[in-house]
Amino acid sequence: MIDKRLIGIVPGSMRYVGVSVALQWASLVANMGMVLAICRTLSALWAGTAGERDLVLLAVCVVSAAVVRGLAAMGSARMGFLASREVKRTLRHRIYEKLLRLGPSYREDVRTSEVVQVAVEGCDQLETYFGAYLPQFFYTMLAPLTLFVALSFVNVPSAVVLLVCVPLIPVAIAAVQTWAKRLLGRYWGQYTELGDTFLENLQGLTTLKVYQADEFKQAEMNEQAEKFRRITMRVLTMQLNSITIMDLVAYGGAAAGVAVALSQMAAGAIDLGGCLAVILLAADYFIPMRQLGSFFHVAMNGMAASEKIFRLLGLPEPPAGGEAFPARCDVRARDLRFSYDGEREVLDGVGLDVPAGGFVAVVGESGCGKSTLAALLLGRLRGYRGSLTAGGVEVGALDAADLLAHVTYVGHESYLFKGTVRENLLVAAPGATDDALWSALEATRLAGFLRGEGGLDTALLERGANLSGGQRQRLAIARALLHETPVYVFDEAASNVDAESEDAIMAAVRGLAGRATVILISHRLASVMGADKILVLDDGRVAECGRHDELVAAGGRYATLWRAQRELEDYGVVTKVTGSSVTTERGSA
Repeated sequence: MIDKRLIGIVPGSMRYVGVSVALQWASLVANMGMVLAICRTLSALWAGTAGERDLVLLAVCVVSAAVVRGLAAMGSARMGFLASREVKRTLRHRIYEKLLRLGPSYREDVRTSEVVQVAVEGCDQLETYFGAYLPQFFYTMLAPLTLFVALSFVNVPSAVVLLVCVPLIPVAIAAVQTWAKRLLGRYWGQYTELGDTFLENLQGLTTLKVYQADEFKQAEMNEQAEKFRRITMRVLTMQLNSITIMDLVAYGGAAAGVAVALSQMAAGAIDLGGCLAVILLAADYFIPMRQLGSFFHVAMNGMAASEKIFRLLGLPEPPAGGEAFPARCDVRARDLRFSYDGEREVLDGVGLDVPAGGFVAVVGESGCGKSTLAALLLGRLRGYRGSLTAGGVEVGALDAADLLAHVTYVGHESYLFKGTVRENLLVAAPGATDDALWSALEATRLAGFLRGEGGLDTALLERGANLSGGQRQRLAIARALLHETPVYVFDEAASNVDAESEDAIMAAVRGLAGRATVILISHRLASVMGADKILVLDDGRVAECGRHDELVAAGGRYATLWRAQRELEDYGVVTKVTGSSVTTERGSA
């Protein structure tokens, strides 16, 4: 059970596997030498011909064999560790690089829980596969042949019988392999489903509590856990049964060889020493194969894990461009079209013109294609039709890493890492001074709050869970301001902040225009009033385009949305009575 693809993908580990096999073989040779020396001495003692020289030679052989076997055991264990470390490091690196090349689109073909499972437990299984199973596999092929050659000089019939019985163990393994493969495939499938359900319930725990649906989900997960328990017990039973079968074959084969040796001694074909040598070395024929059989479940788990890993590594990648990001940073779209399913056009003939240093806003109702446009600009989505260029170069032709290095994206759910505020900000600008960090925090109205906490060293929980939604968003925007790229894309970046903070954030965003190209996507029209141009999307098409005052005066789609939002924001009427006069004032959200 060797997958050539695995050996090909981690060639560095095979060096250590080869040295491990050589050390095990050296230990076997030392053991054979010691056993033959003991049997020779006992035979001489039985015949009464043993002398002091024989005893000294025996002592030297025993001590030398013990030293060689001890050093070989330590060296083999070390080589196994190095082989497993190499394979784990290489595979996880390959998986990580693959995910980077796939981008967020990997979710279309594989679940996040499966990726985590493959990268963690799958690599752990293959670590054992390379560190224990493969060295044992090659040693098992070598050991019986070595013993056969050595015992052929003692008694050929016994050596032949022992050698012939050895393949019975792999025959027994092959007999259960097909069944075991199907069973382990189901095991990994159930494991993935259980992990996926657990992750989903954990992420949605608050929602489940709000709707009092946690008991239902708990019952669902308990059912999946029970299925996983049953399949796990079947796997363990299969492993135990396979080991029992291999024990019977190994002990039976050794017994057959011993029986032949005894019959040969009775017939006078070999002496006592030769018979003892066969008896003592008979087990060594089968112990390597028996140990290989005990790694049977390791091999099967490794093969099942490798199938998942190769499936992930074999996912088709979006076509990658290789051109560098141009010095000019204007963004243009001509007849831009995109569809997720090949049927409905999410973007249908969109035109966009953002000059270098310009400030353009994209607005529209939910589902009109705003975020899809942002994803295309970032290269997260490929396969668009028409033209989408940055500095005159098609976005699809740009190098993905270089594109992301020149375009800063801030969404409504930007990720914050566990650590400190300083560490999260330095992600964007590793060499930034404390003054620069505080300046970005001042621009997003977060400095006052943090000074009352731990300053730049304020600890953040996972995803910034100890901050409010608005504070998390402001911190993400502060980080974006520090990045200093030629293009910025803000996708509902101020959706979770209060009106006062939003004004400050928009002032910072507008301040970027001129020295950077800014594209602002927002559902709140008050945030886009200062844009050089506003693009109004409606069902994937450009409905209108112009400045705020022009669009309001035109009385089209934008004007309708503007009036609707103003009516919602003007939520209260306050009446004042002064003397004989009555005035009415509207409160604004």
